[in-house]
Amino acid sequence: MEIRNEDKVSGGRYVATLEGHEAEMTFSRTSAKLIIIDHTGVPDALRGKGVGQALALHAVEEARRGGWKIIPLCPFFKAQALRHPDWNDVVNS
Repeated sequence: MEIRNEDKVSGGRYVATLEGHEAEMTFSRTSAKLIIIDHTGVPDALRGKGVGQALALHAVEEARRGGWKIIPLCPFFKAQALRHPDWNDVVNS
């Protein structure tokens, strides 16, 4: 699975490509040190293949590398963050 970043000034998205399909996790940037993850979209063809989890982990790794925090407004990401207390260093729940 390939995950790429699409960054813009005010936000962006992480895009996973697998088996010819794309899944995404979108975010808004509120400052240089804070993003809000607001949506995760995984097409039916990719459900149950760990794509959403891979996107969530990618977001956490990007936050750690970039030195920013994440506010999880997306229900999927929020649920994942609750299952992973080791993400508390970057997730403001």
